[in-house]
Amino acid sequence: MFWVFSLIRLYLWISSGYQRGVQLQNNLKISVENLKMNFVIIFGPLAVGKMTVGQELEKITDLKLFHNHMTIELILPYFDIQSLSFKKLRNAFRILMFEEVAKSKLAGLIFTYVWMLDSEKDCKFIDTIVQIFEKENATVCFVELEASSEVRIKRNRSPNRLKHKLSKNNFKTSEKELLDTDLKHTLNSSKNEFKVYNHIKINNTNLSADSVAKIISERFDL
Repeated sequence: MFWVFSLIRLYLWISSGYQRGVQLQNNLKISVENLKMNFVIIFGPLAVGKMTVGQELEKITDLKLFHNHMTIELILPYFDIQSLSFKKLRNAFRILMFEEVAKSKLAGLIFTYVWMLDSEKDCKFIDTIVQIFEKENATVCFVELEASSEVRIKRNRSPNRLKHKLSKNNFKTSEKELLDTDLKHTLNSSKNEFKVYNHIKINNTNLSADSVAKIISERFDL
């Protein structure tokens, strides 16, 4: 009978080891899922506070901020903003950055962009960068900010904006651009354009950047 009990003990040992192995595998699977990269696109009209909100979101998450003026200010000393060379380099730098981040072990990226919703070119660009991250199984989150033009004109002169966006120091030019862009383009959604997307729309006219960042972080569990 001794050999019978030995076989039973061996079976129980193997069975418990198998269960521990399955549990470990499940735990590892959960850990990998928790490490899934997030790509947060913050968009909205000029001076709505995209960069400032992005800075605050970066502080309370593991995401890195890549605001749109990082490439703009880099190239402007060499090429005019309307030149083909400027546009070519700006897009190339951005796409290369997105491709490298999407394949990296970073927690994710925050990108800010003045998305002209009525522009086929802008929509195609957004679609391109979304595909870059989705190809690597990242979660894409759309954050839409809106605020009154009066508030945005005031924000256009904020010290933080001017510090990071030297090209905005000419107030007359930048305020004209702000108002002209409002008139010529659709910069905020009006219906349910994003109902099938991972999207949140926030009116931050009377909200601080850090409070908006908390809303975003909670909404997307960042």
